[in-house]
Amino acid sequence: MKGFDLYLFKEGTHRYLYKHLGSFIKKNGVFFRVWAPHAKSVSVIGDFNNWNRNANPLIKNGEFWEGFVEGARKGDKYKYFIIGAYNQEMEKIDPFARYFEKPPKSASIIWEDDYRFSDELWLKKRNQNFDKPFSIYEVHLGSWNKKYENYVDLAEALSRYIKKMGFTHIEIMPITEYPFDGSWGYQAVGYFAPTARYGRPEEFKKFVDIMHQNNIGVILDWVPSHFAVDGHGLITYDGTALYEHPSPLKGYHPEWKSHIFDYEKGEVRSFLISSAIYWLKEFHIDAIRVDAVASMIYLDYARDEWIPNKYGGRENLEAIKFLKDLNKACFKEVSGITMIAEESTAYPAVTKPEGLGFGYKWNMGWMNDTLKYFEYDPVFRQYHHHELAFSFKYMYSENYILPLSHDEVVHGKKSLIGKMPGNYEEKFANLRTLFAYMYAHPGKKLLFMGGEIAQFKEWAYKESIEWFLLDYEKHKGVQNLVKKLNNIYKKEKALWLDCNSEGFEWINELDYQRNVISFIRKNENEKIIIICNFSGAKYENYLIGAPEGEYKEILNSQNKKFGGFLSDRGKIYKTQKKECCGRDYSITLDLYPFSVIYLKKF
Repeated sequence: MKGFDLYLFKEGTHRYLYKHLGSFIKKNGVFFRVWAPHAKSVSVIGDFNNWNRNANPLIKNGEFWEGFVEGARKGDKYKYFIIGAYNQEMEKIDPFARYFEKPPKSASIIWEDDYRFSDELWLKKRNQNFDKPFSIYEVHLGSWNKKYENYVDLAEALSRYIKKMGFTHIEIMPITEYPFDGSWGYQAVGYFAPTARYGRPEEFKKFVDIMHQNNIGVILDWVPSHFAVDGHGLITYDGTALYEHPSPLKGYHPEWKSHIFDYEKGEVRSFLISSAIYWLKEFHIDAIRVDAVASMIYLDYARDEWIPNKYGGRENLEAIKFLKDLNKACFKEVSGITMIAEESTAYPAVTKPEGLGFGYKWNMGWMNDTLKYFEYDPVFRQYHHHELAFSFKYMYSENYILPLSHDEVVHGKKSLIGKMPGNYEEKFANLRTLFAYMYAHPGKKLLFMGGEIAQFKEWAYKESIEWFLLDYEKHKGVQNLVKKLNNIYKKEKALWLDCNSEGFEWINELDYQRNVISFIRKNENEKIIIICNFSGAKYENYLIGAPEGEYKEILNSQNKKFGGFLSDRGKIYKTQKKECCGRDYSITLDLYPFSVIYLKKF
């Protein structure tokens, strides 16, 4: 690598490093190039030379080591044998390998494929869905259903299920190659390779293709915040802290026991930006969800001792620059995609062009406050009404996704149904209320697998979702509700303005003593009134203000189809000339315990 490519690499703005570094199949052999500037020597070892460390030494060319190995071919396993800056002898993966051995084995594999996608129509029409439905089903591929063990079988089964359930997108927990199953993919070593646990790279391309042919978008969890400490990986790659920051205060994560990328190095920023673009370009991924953004932008995240920035502040200026450059690069290079931040603080302008430049941000505040509220006994919810209502104060400050993710159903936090108070019936009624409330609240939607069938067990990565629960009426009812909510969300334009303040209007947010809120979702002339009763009491002849007209009940979370007790009435309500909630007209209706009602104006 030289000239302008080298300049971009050093500057931190190269977007296609995978075209320059790694292994490249040529006639009669393979060309290798690796970045290891401080190494004393590098040789390539593998199947082609019986793993002989002396057989194929590479030549140093500037900061790179490169060479051609005659007889090496596709499918051969290999590593780099590196003598480091301090005479360490190490066998390392290729950071740009496209394919690896299935863990716990760890060799890189020489690979290329000629897979041809058939998703042209999808790519032409996809966009960020700011003013369209965006409903995400979050999945861990290894534990969704143990009957399906490879990318293609998973794609066929998942696409059928997601279409049936009405979700618009699937979000896959990280599949960048990772050594330890228990990290769930969040501690990677191979940033350019889909994990071999479920098949070959072209089979993952087929996975994405199948989703697109079924009009399902694919979101990939991606982790530029930290990486695995396994010795064969990126750690002390050339004998020095090459990919990680050299100071433990900036280069080691004490909570996750992993290494943190050195965002001060242009070469590392180029590596990460190239990885993101690789997935978007080569695998047709529709969105990248960037994990643990808060851990990147704050120098004091999860640590007592930390090094301030040059202004004395706690912001990691280099990481912030990287995130801005990352988003600019991805949006410029690939049309129709979006970038999503898992950012858990109040850092400003995460989804603004003048800020970090993401397309969306997970609304962790909404998630925490909402789940906390729902865990209270309904008798005491009136004293915590402010926790429920707080998200409405900032709901349009960013482009938000409302996440009920995997993080909320592990490590003793209980499953969603397990968090709900009350007896067996009340737990299900509360969960149905939570889901109906989420779909009514401004913000795109995300639900982790298993939540839609009200699984009582916490998620466990070694175990399948308990699909047998669908033999039971209450669990099947919750699934029916989620399906109905997705269908309403996709059909009703009034629910689409999740990122535009014109899509919401309060009716009454102050009835805290009865644990009731009511509001309007709207889009042009279409309106849906939402009434949420979070109490265990029935309120007869409840009065709410409403725009003049007639309304049809299109959803009641206490419907028998969803596991409740009400028949499917489709009842019509007509406003009366009676002042309520500052409006000239109003509707009188009965509110049943733990219920959410959608009334559509027609």
